[in-house]
Amino acid sequence: MIKKFLKIFTKSNINSPNRLQNLKNDPKIKKIFNSINDHSAESEILFVGGCVRQNILGEKIEDIDLATNLNPDEVVNCLNKNNIKHIDVGKKYGTITAIIEKKKFEITSLRKDVKTDGRFAEVQYCKNWKEDAKRRDFTFNSIYSNLNGELFDPFNGKKDLLNGRIKFIGNPATRIKEDYLRILRYIRFFLIYSKNNHSEEIKKIIKQNISGINIISGDRLLSELKKIILSKGFFKIPKDQFSREIIQLIFPQIINFNIIKNIEKRSNENLFKENDFTFLISLLIIDETDNADYFVHKFNISKDEKDRILFLKNTYQDFNKNFFEKKNLKILLYKHGKDKVIDLIKFHILKSKNIHNINELITFYEMEKAPVFPFNAKFLKEKYNYKDGKLLGDKLKQLETAWLSNNFKLADEKVDSILRN
Repeated sequence: MIKKFLKIFTKSNINSPNRLQNLKNDPKIKKIFNSINDHSAESEILFVGGCVRQNILGEKIEDIDLATNLNPDEVVNCLNKNNIKHIDVGKKYGTITAIIEKKKFEITSLRKDVKTDGRFAEVQYCKNWKEDAKRRDFTFNSIYSNLNGELFDPFNGKKDLLNGRIKFIGNPATRIKEDYLRILRYIRFFLIYSKNNHSEEIKKIIKQNISGINIISGDRLLSELKKIILSKGFFKIPKDQFSREIIQLIFPQIINFNIIKNIEKRSNENLFKENDFTFLISLLIIDETDNADYFVHKFNISKDEKDRILFLKNTYQDFNKNFFEKKNLKILLYKHGKDKVIDLIKFHILKSKNIHNINELITFYEMEKAPVFPFNAKFLKEKYNYKDGKLLGDKLKQLETAWLSNNFKLADEKVDSILRN
Protein backbone atom coordinates (compact mmCIF):
# COMPACT_ATOMS: atom_id res chain seq x y z
CA MET A 1 0.00 0.00 0.00
CA ILE A 2 1.13 3.56 -0.73
CA LYS A 3 0.73 4.72 2.86
CA LYS A 4 3.86 2.91 3.98
CA PHE A 5 5.83 4.35 1.03
CA LEU A 6 4.74 7.87 1.96
CA LYS A 7 6.31 7.41 5.38
CA ILE A 8 9.54 6.21 3.79
CA PHE A 9 9.95 8.72 0.98
CA THR A 10 8.52 12.00 2.14
CA LYS A 11 10.27 13.24 5.27
CA SER A 12 12.65 15.38 3.17
CA ASN A 13 9.99 16.34 0.67
CA ILE A 14 7.76 18.66 2.69
CA ASN A 15 9.93 21.73 2.26
CA SER A 16 8.27 23.13 -0.85
CA PRO A 17 5.14 25.30 -0.68
CA ASN A 18 2.07 23.10 -0.57
CA ARG A 19 -0.77 24.49 -2.62
CA LEU A 20 -2.20 20.98 -2.84
CA GLN A 21 -2.84 21.09 0.90
CA ASN A 22 -4.90 24.21 0.30
CA LEU A 23 -7.24 22.01 -1.72
CA LYS A 24 -8.08 19.89 1.31
CA ASN A 25 -10.95 22.21 2.16
CA ASP A 26 -12.22 22.42 -1.42
CA PRO A 27 -15.58 20.59 -1.31
CA LYS A 28 -15.05 19.23 -4.83
CA ILE A 29 -11.69 17.67 -3.96
CA LYS A 30 -12.95 16.34 -0.64
CA LYS A 31 -15.91 14.73 -2.35
CA ILE A 32 -13.71 12.90 -4.88
CA PHE A 33 -11.11 11.79 -2.34
CA ASN A 34 -13.79 10.61 0.07
CA SER A 35 -15.65 8.73 -2.66
CA ILE A 36 -12.52 6.66 -3.41
CA ASN A 37 -11.14 6.31 0.11
CA ASP A 38 -14.49 5.18 1.51
CA HIS A 39 -14.72 2.33 -1.00
CA SER A 40 -12.62 -0.02 1.14
CA ALA A 41 -9.76 -0.11 3.62
CA GLU A 42 -7.30 -0.65 0.74
CA SER A 43 -8.57 1.96 -1.74
CA GLU A 44 -6.32 4.99 -2.26
CA ILE A 45 -6.14 8.10 -4.41
CA LEU A 46 -3.28 10.58 -4.93
CA PHE A 47 -2.44 13.63 -7.03
CA VAL A 48 -0.08 12.97 -9.93
CA GLY A 49 1.44 14.72 -12.94
CA GLY A 50 1.39 18.44 -13.67
CA CYS A 51 -0.35 19.53 -10.48
CA VAL A 52 2.41 17.89 -8.41
CA ARG A 53 5.14 19.52 -10.52
CA GLN A 54 3.45 22.90 -10.15
CA ASN A 55 3.12 22.42 -6.42
CA ILE A 56 6.81 21.57 -5.99
CA LEU A 57 7.82 24.67 -7.98
CA GLY A 58 5.35 26.92 -6.18
CA GLU A 59 3.43 27.62 -9.38
CA LYS A 60 -0.30 28.08 -9.85
CA ILE A 61 -2.02 24.71 -10.01
CA GLU A 62 -4.07 24.26 -13.15
CA ASP A 63 -5.54 20.91 -14.19
CA ILE A 64 -5.78 18.29 -11.48
CA ASP A 65 -4.93 14.67 -12.35
CA LEU A 66 -5.44 11.84 -9.90
CA ALA A 67 -4.29 8.22 -9.67
CA THR A 68 -6.03 5.42 -7.82
CA ASN A 69 -5.50 1.74 -7.11
CA LEU A 70 -9.13 1.03 -8.08
CA ASN A 71 -9.93 -0.17 -11.59
CA PRO A 72 -12.15 2.00 -13.84
CA ASP A 73 -15.33 0.07 -13.08
CA GLU A 74 -14.74 0.52 -9.36
CA VAL A 75 -14.10 4.24 -9.89
CA VAL A 76 -17.39 4.55 -11.78
CA ASN A 77 -19.22 2.75 -8.96
CA CYS A 78 -17.68 5.11 -6.39
CA LEU A 79 -18.70 8.18 -8.37
CA ASN A 80 -22.22 6.89 -8.96
CA LYS A 81 -22.63 6.06 -5.29
CA ASN A 82 -21.71 9.65 -4.39
CA ASN A 83 -23.79 11.25 -7.16
CA ILE A 84 -20.72 12.62 -8.96
CA LYS A 85 -21.19 13.22 -12.68
CA HIS A 86 -18.57 11.61 -14.90
CA ILE A 87 -17.68 10.78 -18.47
CA ASP A 88 -15.91 7.60 -19.47
CA VAL A 89 -14.65 8.28 -23.00
CA GLY A 90 -11.15 7.50 -21.73
CA LYS A 91 -12.19 4.34 -19.93
CA LYS A 92 -10.38 2.01 -22.33
CA TYR A 93 -7.17 3.83 -21.37
CA GLY A 94 -8.01 3.62 -17.67
CA THR A 95 -9.24 7.19 -17.19
CA ILE A 96 -12.59 8.34 -15.83
CA THR A 97 -13.28 12.08 -15.79
CA ALA A 98 -15.27 13.28 -12.78
CA ILE A 99 -17.17 16.57 -13.16
CA ILE A 100 -18.22 18.69 -10.19
CA GLU A 101 -19.53 22.22 -10.73
CA LYS A 102 -18.17 22.16 -14.29
CA LYS A 103 -14.63 21.39 -13.00
CA LYS A 104 -13.07 18.25 -14.50
CA PHE A 105 -10.83 15.82 -12.62
CA GLU A 106 -9.16 12.96 -14.49
CA ILE A 107 -8.92 9.81 -12.36
CA THR A 108 -6.63 7.16 -13.83
CA SER A 109 -6.24 3.62 -12.53
CA LEU A 110 -2.77 2.25 -11.76
CA ARG A 111 -1.43 0.38 -14.78
CA LYS A 112 1.50 -1.53 -16.10
CA ASP A 113 2.37 -1.94 -19.77
CA VAL A 114 1.81 -5.32 -21.34
CA LYS A 115 2.56 -4.36 -24.94
CA THR A 116 3.56 -1.14 -26.74
CA ASP A 117 3.71 -0.33 -30.45
CA GLY A 118 5.14 3.20 -30.54
CA ARG A 119 1.68 4.80 -30.44
CA PHE A 120 -0.41 3.24 -27.71
CA ALA A 121 0.14 0.78 -24.93
CA GLU A 122 -1.84 -2.31 -24.04
CA VAL A 123 -2.13 -2.07 -20.27
CA GLN A 124 -3.10 -4.18 -17.33
CA TYR A 125 -4.58 -2.66 -14.21
CA CYS A 126 -2.65 -3.23 -11.03
CA LYS A 127 -2.48 -2.26 -7.37
CA ASN A 128 1.24 -1.49 -7.36
CA TRP A 129 2.12 2.23 -7.31
CA LYS A 130 5.72 1.66 -8.32
CA GLU A 131 4.65 -0.39 -11.36
CA ASP A 132 2.50 2.55 -12.40
CA ALA A 133 5.41 4.94 -11.86
CA LYS A 134 7.76 2.78 -13.96
CA ARG A 135 5.59 3.12 -17.09
CA ARG A 136 5.67 6.93 -17.02
CA ASP A 137 8.03 8.92 -19.25
CA PHE A 138 10.09 11.28 -17.07
CA THR A 139 11.12 11.10 -13.44
CA PHE A 140 9.23 14.25 -12.45
CA ASN A 141 6.05 12.81 -13.95
CA SER A 142 6.22 9.84 -11.60
CA ILE A 143 5.73 11.84 -8.40
CA TYR A 144 2.53 11.27 -6.42
CA SER A 145 1.26 13.41 -3.57
CA ASN A 146 -1.42 13.17 -0.91
CA LEU A 147 -3.39 16.15 0.35
CA ASN A 148 -0.71 16.90 2.94
CA GLY A 149 1.97 17.35 0.29
CA GLU A 150 3.72 14.12 1.23
CA LEU A 151 5.31 12.58 -1.83
CA PHE A 152 5.79 9.11 -3.19
CA ASP A 153 8.78 9.76 -5.46
CA PRO A 154 10.43 6.43 -6.39
CA PHE A 155 12.71 7.88 -9.10
CA ASN A 156 13.81 11.09 -7.35
CA GLY A 157 11.79 13.21 -9.75
CA LYS A 158 11.61 16.15 -7.36
CA LYS A 159 15.39 16.43 -7.32
CA ASP A 160 15.54 16.31 -11.12
CA LEU A 161 12.78 18.91 -11.38
CA LEU A 162 14.49 21.35 -9.02
CA ASN A 163 17.81 20.81 -10.80
CA GLY A 164 16.22 21.33 -14.23
CA ARG A 165 17.04 17.83 -15.47
CA ILE A 166 14.74 16.23 -18.04
CA LYS A 167 15.44 12.59 -17.24
CA PHE A 168 13.72 9.60 -18.78
CA ILE A 169 12.76 6.73 -16.49
CA GLY A 170 14.98 3.82 -17.48
CA ASN A 171 16.49 3.58 -20.95
CA PRO A 172 15.62 6.66 -23.06
CA ALA A 173 15.59 4.77 -26.38
CA THR A 174 13.26 2.13 -24.95
CA ARG A 175 10.89 4.76 -23.54
CA ILE A 176 10.76 6.64 -26.83
CA LYS A 177 10.06 3.48 -28.83
CA GLU A 178 7.15 2.72 -26.52
CA ASP A 179 5.50 5.97 -27.64
CA TYR A 180 7.20 8.22 -30.18
CA LEU A 181 5.17 11.21 -28.99
CA ARG A 182 7.64 11.28 -26.09
CA ILE A 183 10.10 12.98 -28.47
CA LEU A 184 7.83 16.01 -28.60
CA ARG A 185 7.03 15.75 -24.89
CA TYR A 186 10.77 15.82 -24.18
CA ILE A 187 11.06 19.04 -26.19
CA ARG A 188 8.13 20.59 -24.32
CA PHE A 189 9.46 19.77 -20.88
CA PHE A 190 13.00 20.78 -21.84
CA LEU A 191 11.83 24.21 -22.97
CA ILE A 192 9.82 24.70 -19.77
CA TYR A 193 12.05 23.23 -17.08
CA SER A 194 15.59 22.59 -18.25
CA LYS A 195 18.52 24.41 -16.66
CA ASN A 196 21.05 22.42 -18.67
CA ASN A 197 22.03 21.73 -22.26
CA HIS A 198 20.67 18.77 -24.19
CA SER A 199 22.87 15.74 -23.62
CA GLU A 200 24.56 14.47 -26.76
CA GLU A 201 23.21 10.98 -26.00
CA ILE A 202 19.58 12.18 -25.91
CA LYS A 203 20.04 14.22 -29.09
CA LYS A 204 21.44 11.15 -30.85
CA ILE A 205 18.62 8.87 -29.62
CA ILE A 206 15.93 11.36 -30.68
CA LYS A 207 17.42 11.79 -34.15
CA GLN A 208 17.67 8.01 -34.56
CA ASN A 209 13.99 7.63 -33.70
CA ILE A 210 12.47 10.76 -35.24
CA SER A 211 10.90 8.79 -38.12
CA GLY A 212 8.69 7.06 -35.57
CA ILE A 213 6.70 10.28 -35.31
CA ASN A 214 5.10 9.32 -38.65
CA ILE A 215 2.90 6.72 -36.93
CA ILE A 216 1.54 9.23 -34.39
CA SER A 217 -1.90 10.62 -35.20
CA GLY A 218 -2.27 14.24 -36.22
CA ASP A 219 -4.58 14.87 -33.26
CA ARG A 220 -1.97 13.78 -30.73
CA LEU A 221 0.76 15.78 -32.46
CA LEU A 222 -1.40 18.90 -32.60
CA SER A 223 -2.37 18.52 -28.94
CA GLU A 224 1.29 18.41 -27.94
CA LEU A 225 2.15 21.36 -30.20
CA LYS A 226 -0.58 23.41 -28.52
CA LYS A 227 0.94 22.67 -25.12
CA ILE A 228 4.35 23.85 -26.34
CA ILE A 229 3.07 27.05 -27.91
CA LEU A 230 0.92 27.94 -24.89
CA SER A 231 3.66 27.14 -22.37
CA LYS A 232 6.19 29.48 -20.82
CA GLY A 233 8.83 27.59 -22.81
CA PHE A 234 7.49 29.00 -26.10
CA PHE A 235 9.80 32.02 -26.05
CA LYS A 236 12.86 29.78 -25.63
CA ILE A 237 12.39 28.09 -29.01
CA PRO A 238 14.47 30.61 -31.05
CA LYS A 239 17.34 30.26 -28.56
CA ASP A 240 17.41 26.44 -28.59
CA GLN A 241 18.65 25.15 -31.91
CA PHE A 242 17.98 21.46 -31.22
CA SER A 243 14.40 22.01 -30.02
CA ARG A 244 13.74 24.26 -33.01
CA GLU A 245 15.16 21.64 -35.38
CA ILE A 246 12.97 18.85 -33.95
CA ILE A 247 9.82 20.98 -33.99
CA GLN A 248 10.41 21.87 -37.63
CA LEU A 249 11.09 18.26 -38.59
CA ILE A 250 7.73 17.28 -37.10
CA PHE A 251 5.86 20.41 -38.22
CA PRO A 252 7.60 21.64 -41.40
CA GLN A 253 4.85 24.23 -41.89
CA ILE A 254 6.22 26.17 -38.90
CA ILE A 255 8.64 28.46 -40.69
CA ASN A 256 8.48 31.85 -38.97
CA PHE A 257 10.54 31.10 -35.85
CA ASN A 258 12.03 34.59 -35.84
CA ILE A 259 8.63 36.13 -35.17
CA ILE A 260 8.65 34.54 -31.69
CA LYS A 261 11.13 37.23 -30.64
CA ASN A 262 8.73 39.92 -31.79
CA ILE A 263 5.85 38.22 -29.98
CA GLU A 264 7.92 38.12 -26.78
CA LYS A 265 8.95 41.76 -27.14
CA ARG A 266 5.30 42.78 -27.45
CA SER A 267 3.88 40.23 -25.02
CA ASN A 268 2.81 42.97 -22.58
CA GLU A 269 0.77 44.86 -25.18
CA ASN A 270 -2.32 42.67 -24.92
CA LEU A 271 -2.12 41.76 -28.61
CA PHE A 272 -3.32 38.19 -28.06
CA LYS A 273 -5.03 36.19 -25.37
CA GLU A 274 -2.81 34.03 -23.20
CA ASN A 275 -4.31 30.79 -24.52
CA ASP A 276 -4.90 31.83 -28.13
CA PHE A 277 -3.20 28.99 -29.98
CA THR A 278 -4.97 29.71 -33.28
CA PHE A 279 -3.63 33.25 -33.48
CA LEU A 280 -0.10 32.25 -32.50
CA ILE A 281 0.09 29.35 -34.96
CA SER A 282 -1.15 31.72 -37.68
CA LEU A 283 1.87 33.92 -37.06
CA LEU A 284 4.18 30.90 -37.32
CA ILE A 285 2.83 29.34 -40.51
CA ILE A 286 1.51 32.16 -42.72
CA ASP A 287 3.66 33.39 -45.59
CA GLU A 288 3.10 34.20 -49.26
CA THR A 289 2.76 30.49 -50.22
CA ASP A 290 0.11 27.82 -49.58
CA ASN A 291 1.96 26.72 -46.44
CA ALA A 292 -0.95 27.62 -44.12
CA ASP A 293 -3.44 25.83 -46.41
CA TYR A 294 -1.41 22.64 -46.08
CA PHE A 295 -1.31 22.93 -42.28
CA VAL A 296 -5.08 23.33 -41.86
CA HIS A 297 -5.65 20.47 -44.30
CA LYS A 298 -3.22 18.14 -42.53
CA PHE A 299 -4.46 18.67 -38.98
CA ASN A 300 -7.94 18.20 -37.63
CA ILE A 301 -8.80 21.69 -36.49
CA SER A 302 -12.27 23.17 -36.13
CA LYS A 303 -14.01 25.03 -38.94
CA ASP A 304 -13.83 28.29 -36.97
CA GLU A 305 -10.09 27.87 -36.43
CA LYS A 306 -9.56 27.05 -40.10
CA ASP A 307 -11.60 30.06 -41.22
CA ARG A 308 -9.66 32.33 -38.89
CA ILE A 309 -6.25 31.14 -40.11
CA LEU A 310 -7.15 31.26 -43.79
CA PHE A 311 -8.74 34.71 -43.46
CA LEU A 312 -5.45 36.04 -42.08
CA LYS A 313 -3.47 34.19 -44.73
CA ASN A 314 -5.58 35.35 -47.68
CA THR A 315 -5.85 38.93 -46.45
CA TYR A 316 -2.14 39.08 -45.60
CA GLN A 317 -1.36 38.45 -49.25
CA ASP A 318 -3.21 41.68 -50.13
CA PHE A 319 -1.26 43.87 -47.70
CA ASN A 320 0.06 47.15 -49.09
CA LYS A 321 0.96 50.50 -47.62
CA ASN A 322 -2.64 51.74 -47.85
CA PHE A 323 -4.22 48.55 -46.62
CA PHE A 324 -4.89 49.81 -43.10
CA GLU A 325 -6.83 52.88 -44.08
CA LYS A 326 -10.10 52.98 -42.15
CA LYS A 327 -12.18 52.70 -45.32
CA ASN A 328 -10.55 49.40 -46.28
CA LEU A 329 -10.85 48.00 -42.78
CA LYS A 330 -14.48 49.06 -42.57
CA ILE A 331 -15.23 46.98 -45.66
CA LEU A 332 -13.59 44.00 -43.96
CA LEU A 333 -15.59 44.78 -40.83
CA TYR A 334 -18.79 44.58 -42.87
CA LYS A 335 -17.77 41.37 -44.66
CA HIS A 336 -16.04 39.45 -41.89
CA GLY A 337 -16.95 40.96 -38.51
CA LYS A 338 -15.15 42.78 -35.73
CA ASP A 339 -13.12 39.87 -34.35
CA LYS A 340 -11.40 39.14 -37.65
CA VAL A 341 -10.58 42.80 -38.30
CA ILE A 342 -8.99 43.17 -34.86
CA ASP A 343 -7.16 39.86 -35.49
CA LEU A 344 -5.81 41.32 -38.72
CA ILE A 345 -4.58 44.54 -37.10
CA LYS A 346 -2.84 42.67 -34.30
CA PHE A 347 -1.40 40.19 -36.79
CA HIS A 348 0.11 43.06 -38.77
CA ILE A 349 1.53 44.67 -35.63
CA LEU A 350 3.36 41.47 -34.74
CA LYS A 351 4.47 40.80 -38.31
CA SER A 352 5.79 44.29 -39.00
CA LYS A 353 8.80 46.20 -37.78
CA ASN A 354 7.61 49.68 -38.69
CA ILE A 355 4.23 50.45 -37.16
CA HIS A 356 2.91 54.01 -37.18
CA ASN A 357 -0.15 54.80 -35.04
CA ILE A 358 -1.74 51.47 -35.91
CA ASN A 359 -2.49 50.66 -32.28
CA GLU A 360 -5.20 53.31 -32.31
CA LEU A 361 -7.00 51.25 -34.94
CA ILE A 362 -7.51 48.48 -32.40
CA THR A 363 -9.24 50.88 -30.03
CA PHE A 364 -11.32 52.28 -32.88
CA TYR A 365 -12.55 48.91 -34.15
CA GLU A 366 -13.21 47.53 -30.69
CA MET A 367 -15.90 50.24 -30.44
CA GLU A 368 -16.96 50.42 -34.09
CA LYS A 369 -20.13 48.70 -35.27
CA ALA A 370 -20.26 46.93 -38.61
CA PRO A 371 -22.13 48.83 -41.35
CA VAL A 372 -25.53 47.42 -42.21
CA PHE A 373 -26.44 46.99 -45.89
CA PRO A 374 -29.70 48.95 -46.28
CA PHE A 375 -31.25 46.90 -49.09
CA ASN A 376 -32.76 43.43 -49.25
CA ALA A 377 -34.82 41.19 -51.53
CA LYS A 378 -38.10 42.38 -50.02
CA PHE A 379 -37.29 45.99 -50.98
CA LEU A 380 -36.54 45.04 -54.59
CA LYS A 381 -39.69 42.93 -54.91
CA GLU A 382 -42.07 45.47 -53.37
CA LYS A 383 -40.76 48.70 -54.93
CA TYR A 384 -39.34 47.46 -58.25
CA ASN A 385 -41.44 44.33 -58.83
CA TYR A 386 -38.47 41.94 -59.01
CA LYS A 387 -39.19 38.23 -58.78
CA ASP A 388 -37.13 35.60 -56.98
CA GLY A 389 -34.30 34.38 -59.16
CA LYS A 390 -30.83 35.11 -60.51
CA LEU A 391 -31.63 38.67 -61.65
CA LEU A 392 -32.73 39.69 -58.17
CA GLY A 393 -29.51 38.30 -56.71
CA ASP A 394 -27.40 40.06 -59.34
CA LYS A 395 -29.07 43.41 -58.63
CA LEU A 396 -28.51 43.07 -54.88
CA LYS A 397 -24.85 42.36 -55.61
CA GLN A 398 -24.59 45.48 -57.83
CA LEU A 399 -26.15 47.60 -55.09
CA GLU A 400 -23.76 46.20 -52.52
CA THR A 401 -20.69 46.84 -54.70
CA ALA A 402 -21.77 50.44 -55.36
CA TRP A 403 -22.58 50.99 -51.68
CA LEU A 404 -19.17 49.70 -50.54
CA SER A 405 -17.24 51.75 -53.10
CA ASN A 406 -19.13 54.90 -52.11
CA ASN A 407 -18.18 54.73 -48.43
CA PHE A 408 -21.39 52.92 -47.40
CA LYS A 409 -23.70 55.50 -48.93
CA LEU A 410 -25.93 55.31 -51.97
CA ALA A 411 -28.11 58.14 -53.25
CA ASP A 412 -31.66 57.33 -54.31
CA GLU A 413 -30.84 58.33 -57.88
CA LYS A 414 -28.02 55.79 -58.04
CA VAL A 415 -30.23 53.07 -56.58
CA ASP A 416 -32.90 53.84 -59.15
CA SER A 417 -30.35 53.82 -61.95
CA ILE A 418 -29.03 50.40 -60.97
CA LEU A 419 -32.43 48.79 -60.51
CA ARG A 420 -34.17 50.20 -63.60
CA ASN A 421 -31.42 49.25 -66.05
